[in-house]
Amino acid sequence: MSKAFDTIKGKLVERPVLHAPDYSKQFIIQVDSSNTGTGVVLCQRDKKGEEHPILYLSRKFIKAELNYCTTEKECLGIIYAIKKLHHYLDGQPFKIETNHNPLVWLQSNVGNNQRLMRWSLALQPFNYTIIHRSGKSIKHVDALSRV
Repeated sequence: MSKAFDTIKGKLVERPVLHAPDYSKQFIIQVDSSNTGTGVVLCQRDKKGEEHPILYLSRKFIKAELNYCTTEKECLGIIYAIKKLHHYLDGQPFKIETNHNPLVWLQSNVGNNQRLMRWSLALQPFNYTIIHRSGKSIKHVDALSRV
């Protein structure tokens, strides 16, 4: 387990090299959650559309969070990301990319789920758009959610 963790840590600092944030470009948060944790990549795209990572985050779920349904775990990943990255995001529009399609409607409808409703309210001060991307296109985030 320790060797695998060290290997992943090593790969995360190899190419692509982390870039400094450019506040004139839009930030993109890529989020994925597994059964045990969540992974986040903050990145930006250059003029050619290539993604450049700025930082990586991950964390394990606590015991109570392990009981959340899949949508709640995925949304918790977004909440975690925004709490950690708010100093990059305050006052400007940004994108949230996830492979969990039900989160796309988070801004407009949370149904009767009280937890999702609270989180949706917590996100209201931010100017964001949630975009669905296939899991294959954000594999690096999926790997972080399992560390």
